[in-house]
Amino acid sequence: LSAWEHYERIGSPEGELAIAEAIVYLAIAPKSNAVYKAYGQAMRAAKETGSLTPPAHILNAPTKLMKDLGYGAGYAYDHDADEAFSGQNYFPDGMPRAKYYAPVERGFERDAAKRLAYFERIRAQREDGRDIDDDEGAGK
Repeated sequence: LSAWEHYERIGSPEGELAIAEAIVYLAIAPKSNAVYKAYGQAMRAAKETGSLTPPAHILNAPTKLMKDLGYGAGYAYDHDADEAFSGQNYFPDGMPRAKYYAPVERGFERDAAKRLAYFERIRAQREDGRDIDDDEGAGK
């Protein structure tokens, strides 16, 4: 339960302890504005590029016409990939893949950076036609 839900359910004074615990947790948690910055960059890119068409492989094809137009063709389901990562490009047609989120070397973002590096390594190995190596086990 969230601290607020806890407070709503049991009331004062015990519920206030849940709020206090959440305050302390957030006060001492590692800080980063990486997501805030990434969101701003992504929003600027969306405004600059406008309403571009998503890649056909991620478009749903509920009708024969849509299938004939290539919707959904070549889609790779992440869960079916050995590493649960297809590496497919989901950026709109006409927009190059971009990196917006740059996690800092603090707290959970340190782990997020390792995971993103692992995804980049998988993508590069697939593009080069090499087998996927998992020496560091970052994908596990």
